[in-house]
Amino acid sequence: MINAFLSFHAGEPRKHDPSFRGPIQNRKKPFLFYFNIMKCASPMVLLEFQCPTTQMCVEKCPDKFMTLIKAYAVNSDFAYYKNFCEEGVTNTMGVAEILKQRLCPAMLLPSKPFTRRCFPALGMKGGVITVGNSSTFNDGNEIRNAQDLVAGVQNATVVMEARQVVMKIFEDFTHCWYWILLGLVIAMIISLVFLILLRFLAGIMVWVMIAMLVAVIGYGIFHCYMEYAALKGEAGANVTIKDLGFQTDFTVYLQIRQTWLAFIIILAIVEVIIILLLIFLWKRILIAIALIKEASRAIGHMLCSLFYPLFTFLLLAVVIAYWGVTAVFLSTSNQPIYKIFNETNCDYSRQTCDPANYSTSPMKAQCADSKCLFAFYGGETPYHKYLIALQFYNVFLFFWCANFVLGLGQMTLAGAFASYYWAAKKPDDIPAFPVFSSLGRSLRYHTGTLAFGSLILSIIQIIRVLLEYLDHKLKGAQNKFAKFLLCCLKCCFWCLEKFVKFLNRNAYIMSAIYGKNFCTSARDAFFLLMRNVIRVAVLDKVTDFILFLGKLLIVGLLGVFSFFFFFSGRVKAFQNTAPTLNYYWVPILTMVVCSYLIAHAFFSVYSMCVDTLFLCFCEDLERNDGSAARPYYMSPSLLIWKSVGKQAYYLLYL
Repeated sequence: MINAFLSFHAGEPRKHDPSFRGPIQNRKKPFLFYFNIMKCASPMVLLEFQCPTTQMCVEKCPDKFMTLIKAYAVNSDFAYYKNFCEEGVTNTMGVAEILKQRLCPAMLLPSKPFTRRCFPALGMKGGVITVGNSSTFNDGNEIRNAQDLVAGVQNATVVMEARQVVMKIFEDFTHCWYWILLGLVIAMIISLVFLILLRFLAGIMVWVMIAMLVAVIGYGIFHCYMEYAALKGEAGANVTIKDLGFQTDFTVYLQIRQTWLAFIIILAIVEVIIILLLIFLWKRILIAIALIKEASRAIGHMLCSLFYPLFTFLLLAVVIAYWGVTAVFLSTSNQPIYKIFNETNCDYSRQTCDPANYSTSPMKAQCADSKCLFAFYGGETPYHKYLIALQFYNVFLFFWCANFVLGLGQMTLAGAFASYYWAAKKPDDIPAFPVFSSLGRSLRYHTGTLAFGSLILSIIQIIRVLLEYLDHKLKGAQNKFAKFLLCCLKCCFWCLEKFVKFLNRNAYIMSAIYGKNFCTSARDAFFLLMRNVIRVAVLDKVTDFILFLGKLLIVGLLGVFSFFFFFSGRVKAFQNTAPTLNYYWVPILTMVVCSYLIAHAFFSVYSMCVDTLFLCFCEDLERNDGSAARPYYMSPSLLIWKSVGKQAYYLLYL
């Protein structure tokens, strides 16, 4: 850990950022210099993001050992030393007076610039930490070990490192945003092509998806093994991730064998799980294919349903934008808070202060070596005290509106597909514009149903957020019983959220069919599913598993494609077109996540169609018997499902 830290900070100095703007007198002083970097070792630095030592801008970092006492006696040394002192320092002042007023540091250490800050030039020699090739230094009072500098440098750089990573990631996005958009368009086209092929070749496409997914994961295992074997014998490749520690340059992890070994193990486990599931579920997959074929026929008669997720996406974008603007407004409505920082004992330490008149205040008179520095953004008014409550309220409104929009999409699609199932003569009896008709019914008659169902789910979600907030705030003060209780509560509410989502989805389907209120529809849907629980396990969930494999296949194809052709430059034909990036995994990960969301949006139409047809099928079996007086509304190809209920008990144990 120490070796990696030292090697990271002993790199080449960064060039001065020409975009840096500050006071006119500091424009030629691009580097920030700490009087005593060891003061940054305090844990309060990580909490307040402020190092309690004097900081000033300098033209260049010190490159030699020097103490104020020794430099004061030699004019040439003192002239050099004044480059790192406040203005107005002269050799007529005594050393004690200069240190008391904190006009100069007590010592200078050989330093190197990093992120426009001067940090001690730490290194390793014979297993001992050194600064400027020396294991000790004079701090002005005594001889100290270079090891004493490590904690201060670590705390002082942790925020800057995170900031640098964010800036590099942002820079990568500016260089490759067009490639990301191209990849998302490709993901949309692939998803649409998959669904169109499912319309005509459902059985073949299901097995093709399964085979291609197994092949993609298998290739991933092979590629990771080749990288693992290629690093054999390479210098530093046998270093463990634990020894390496956290690195902001994540490509470093790809240079060690343990990373690729971990990838091999993870992919192998996923591959084995999928193969075992296919072996035990192959009979149920055959039955689920029939359900997908029927869903394909329904979607084929209303192709506009495939593009309905775009409307849902636009509504969600509005909700997210409103939540984001409100959250930013609340976050930036704070006032800058300044606190007193000092090196010696002071009764006013860490109290708030006013920097404008602090030099003439009684607090400064009592604590001569103290300074009034910025600490954080906050406030003392009632409005500022309740900002956290307003943020939670804003999050609650976001959950409520987002769940309402998602529920509206579910009910709209459910109403459209239900009109297909209950049409006596398909497709003649289907409405001309089933999706738009269903959307109109949902907004006119079922707004209250959607709002009530979304409210219940939002309350559960905000409770989960509060539990996470309490866990974060009380992490250091919890006993074992409190941790256990909080863990149980989080687990229970997670399960409750999943159950309510499942219940809401089916309640919206029943409400779209019969037009009843939320509570009645939820009750009818729940008991209908309980009366057909075996069919749910055999057909509905296996179908969801197949559609999930389709999403993974699209994500895997786009991930491999973007890695080889867009960003890594592994393919020679695309080396000149690949953008130069700091972290090429950032756009790849972005494309993978976004492509999954796109595939999920398209496949959610199929999933909603399957769930709607399934509930309609169960309701059809209970209401009708196939006679002339009460004929079935299901398609002839679905009559085979009647025997699934009896056969399912045997299939579950095959």
